Amino acid sequence: MEKKAEEVGRGGLIDGAGVRAQYEDPKTVAYYSRAVSGVGLWRSEEKIFVKTFTPEDSLLDLGCGSGRIAIGLWELGYRRLLGVDFSAPMVAEARRLARLLDYGIAFRRGDATRLTLDDEVFDGVIFGFNGLMQIPGRESRRKALTEVRRVLRPGGNFVFTTHDRRLGKFLGFWEEEAKAWVNGPPVVGLGEFGDRLIVTEQGPVFMHIPEREEVLEDLAAAGLEWIEDHWRQDLANETAPVRAFSDECRFWVCRRP
Repeated sequence: MEKKAEEVGRGGLIDGAGVRAQYEDPKTVAYYSRAVSGVGLWRSEEKIFVKTFTPEDSLLDLGCGSGRIAIGLWELGYRRLLGVDFSAPMVAEARRLARLLDYGIAFRRGDATRLTLDDEVFDGVIFGFNGLMQIPGRESRRKALTEVRRVLRPGGNFVFTTHDRRLGKFLGFWEEEAKAWVNGPPVVGLGEFGDRLIVTEQGPVFMHIPEREEVLEDLAAAGLEWIEDHWRQDLANETAPVRAFSDECRFWVCRRP
């Protein structure tokens, strides 16, 4: 029986260790592994990546999971790739798949809020599939953004995605959620308005759902320059597997000045 979101939140605030445990679960690793071939690179991702990065760029794929984005980039001709994820089982699976495909992609374990990487070593950074918003706590997300800025070369670009509380079909939900938060988090363990525990087939998943203004404030605080942002649906008509894998989201393109 799957745990309810309320049960996962019991006993204190959800933290990075709790989120990592979700992504070390064999069911979750298997789900992301299947997505490498069953979902692949989204049409919107390909459009943004090809527009933003050249095949000669050195790219960091943060929150790489089982390697879906890195493997898709390799198949587009990108060769200078490093995937980093905080889940050791995810990294092991990404390495296994890359060996199986004979793709020379490097993967390593690492924490996006404190990367063990040198300054100014990447031409571009990607934090795909809303991974930034799966870091609990706004200050921790800002630390991750600051780390992105640190490892980017001046002029380097950063692409990531988020959900958005202003998405039309969810406006009513968030209006009711705001009322519920007046007396504190409606689910024990959540720390900030916008935090959610979403029950999936793999179990409850933590996600912070921001508004656009919040993301712009965080980018500015980290010293990153906003370039553009777009709803996914405005970029491409996604395949059915992609729509089943991920709901509508916003793509962000930023730069280290």
